[in-house]
Amino acid sequence: MSVVPAEAETGSMRIRVTKGRDDDAGAAGDLPAPLAPRARLLPSLTAVYRAQLSRARVARIPLLFVATFQSVGIMVLMRGVVDGGGEARAVVAGSSVLVVAFVALNLLAQYFGQLRASGGLDHYATLPVPPAAVVLGAAAAYASFTVPGTFVTAVVGCVLFQLPLTHLWVLAAVVPLAGAALAGLGAALGLLAPRQELATLLGQLGMSAALLLGVLPAERLPVPLTYARDLLPSTYGVEAFARTFDPHPDWPSVVLDLGVCAVVGVVSLAVATWAYRRAAVR
Repeated sequence: MSVVPAEAETGSMRIRVTKGRDDDAGAAGDLPAPLAPRARLLPSLTAVYRAQLSRARVARIPLLFVATFQSVGIMVLMRGVVDGGGEARAVVAGSSVLVVAFVALNLLAQYFGQLRASGGLDHYATLPVPPAAVVLGAAAAYASFTVPGTFVTAVVGCVLFQLPLTHLWVLAAVVPLAGAALAGLGAALGLLAPRQELATLLGQLGMSAALLLGVLPAERLPVPLTYARDLLPSTYGVEAFARTFDPHPDWPSVVLDLGVCAVVGVVSLAVATWAYRRAAVR
């Protein structure tokens, strides 16, 4: 049996195989070359998540401390003007979710904006992984950095404002759901922005909106800003967490707020995936 160079016929790779001795002309047949199987979403997502986590660990941990200290500092300042009650719940819940907004929205918008400007998307475009795995893996890695800071901020806030620590376990649902919604928004902003500087600006504005509309009590905001607050994905995570400080939490409302976070997260990540495809082919 002998194998001669492959021939390209009608766009597919074929290998011509001849039977018999090398000097004999045997009957020839064309056999299609086997192609590698398409990469599945879950293994690709895991690989991208691990790669992003290892690359971002050194650079993002200092920024995580900055996000945590920023939120704790805001609560200390608000302690002088807020005594307790519903306003204290709003301040603590909003400051805790602000850590998620700083990392998942602001830093992820800057990351994808830089990736697009430097041509780094070309590297990911050559990998045999689905576009959704790239977006979800990066978003999950950045959101993972928010978990310690969010819990530390919540504990410090409960101590400052004398709120119960009983239902802090709700953060185990608030962080990933609010993180998914904000990470998808941050990735979309970074990928759709025509320039890297604009992506950075949009990320900063998004974090400022989460600060203004999330930390300040809703009843103290002007009416137009309350409508803008309802459009911000992190608002529903803040509301879900704030409800758990009541003596008898309204759990159906908590679940409803978390459900809105989940829906917004799915939509924002889908938009980010579309934006990644759009940016990668340009």
